[in-house]
Amino acid sequence: MSYGLEETSSNKVFHGTLKKYSFTSAALGGLKANFNLFLPVNADTEHKVPLLVYLAGLTCTEDNGAQKGGFFGAASSEGIAILFPDTSPRGAGIEGEDADWDFGTGAGFYLNATNPEFAKNYNMLTHVTTELPAVLEQSGQPIDLSRQSIFGHSMGGHGALTLYLGSKTKQYRSASAFAPISNPSQAPWGHKAFSGYLEGGIDEGKANYDATEMIAKTKESVHILIDYGTGDNFYKAGQLLPENFLKAARDAGHDEVQVRVRSQEGYDHSYYFISTFASDHVHFHANFLKA
Repeated sequence: MSYGLEETSSNKVFHGTLKKYSFTSAALGGLKANFNLFLPVNADTEHKVPLLVYLAGLTCTEDNGAQKGGFFGAASSEGIAILFPDTSPRGAGIEGEDADWDFGTGAGFYLNATNPEFAKNYNMLTHVTTELPAVLEQSGQPIDLSRQSIFGHSMGGHGALTLYLGSKTKQYRSASAFAPISNPSQAPWGHKAFSGYLEGGIDEGKANYDATEMIAKTKESVHILIDYGTGDNFYKAGQLLPENFLKAARDAGHDEVQVRVRSQEGYDHSYYFISTFASDHVHFHANFLKA
């Protein structure tokens, strides 16, 4: 299959290159999709580099993490590529997809929709885990797809944890998250997303897309790092629930070496918080991507 990949911009950053691409996405129902790709200076056809996937949060695009995340210095020093997908399909024309900021456009929740109204276009799980790696491979990018890890923020943190824990082929070596929606079946954002995208509603979401439920059933060794801020208003409102994830992980036998959840005093939900701990997360993944 030919994706018709088009390079739309290129910028030099930390001695490497950040490029934006556009292509026609089959997973998203034939709509145009954009992504950013950072390649460190040491990446070439003779020296393929590992890949770290960054999933952004509600209302974001493929640009937020690239422009504000502060990941490139550490990624450059470690010789790691970073892929920045979009957060949803764009322009599907489904009634109600633009009615609210936390559902529809900019809020794909990194699942595959089963509600017939959304099932043609809202397949972000397939887009991220299968389609984008195929696009990178077909276009000859100097990336070693046998070495992938994943991280994200808020809704993207939910995505990173669930895609990591749900990977039957062990696609990702490690996962980390900034202020993730850790237990969406118990949070208002999750209720809204699962009720809208999934034919089976909250029950289907709880079974397939809830990181707390998933870690409780995971017996294999895992590599997970989570940071959240005590000054985060979404944390205070019960949207994130990282303590539920931590308890489920400990109850399942995952110690602090396998699952580390850090509360960061006074930090909020913004990219000021993310950029403060960005290098920690990149170096965390480097331990597994370069092993």
